[in-house]
Amino acid sequence: MLQRTVSGCLSALVLTLTLALAAGTGSASASDAAGPQDWVRHSQQRLNELGCDSGPADGIVGNRTRAAVTRFQSRHRLRQTGRFTTQTRQALGAAKARRCDTRPVPGHTGKGRRVVISQRQNWVWLVGAGGRVVGQSGMVDNPSVLHRGTTRVGSYCGRTARIRRNSDGGGLWLQNFVRFAPCGIGFHRIPTSKATGAQIHPDWLVGTDARSSHGCIRLPLRFSRQVWHFATLGTRVTVVRG
Repeated sequence: MLQRTVSGCLSALVLTLTLALAAGTGSASASDAAGPQDWVRHSQQRLNELGCDSGPADGIVGNRTRAAVTRFQSRHRLRQTGRFTTQTRQALGAAKARRCDTRPVPGHTGKGRRVVISQRQNWVWLVGAGGRVVGQSGMVDNPSVLHRGTTRVGSYCGRTARIRRNSDGGGLWLQNFVRFAPCGIGFHRIPTSKATGAQIHPDWLVGTDARSSHGCIRLPLRFSRQVWHFATLGTRVTVVRG
């Protein structure tokens, strides 16, 4: 009876060590196959504490958690894999881990009132005349269409600069559309279906490369409204890589 008990304890210990080793490899398949685990729940809770929006701490590494990991990785200039790599878990557990939802404006973007876009971070900042950040958010863009440089909010190619409810010419609305580059590139809310009113993807995908726009900057509804009021005609928009 004692031998059987000891054997069972050893088996449990081996299983625990195996899961721990698998978690440390940063392999999504190893983590997912193990099912709900305490280390995943703790990591999700930590991501939520840091404003990375991992969703419910359920111990399952789903798409929303991967998106949160990606935002955390971009904030810490780690390789954006969406996986709990060894470096990612070490940074997540550090006392000085940085928040995902508040970031410093990249350097060399000029001075004064402006909008700054980071394609690497998938992030947008609204900077007031005194240099204070008055708003910021993740975004979805397409770097192959939107190139680095500085432009201004305005009419391009004979198209209106600001349209509250723009149409994509098909079945989608592009609300709070603010044009800032030729010819059809602007800021707008994540597109919504004309038939149902539903967004084509959730807010928690902004700040990642999990989706790609046709060239515009897709934003959550609340921030798209803030951009609409901030980015008046002539407002400078600077696009950087870092």
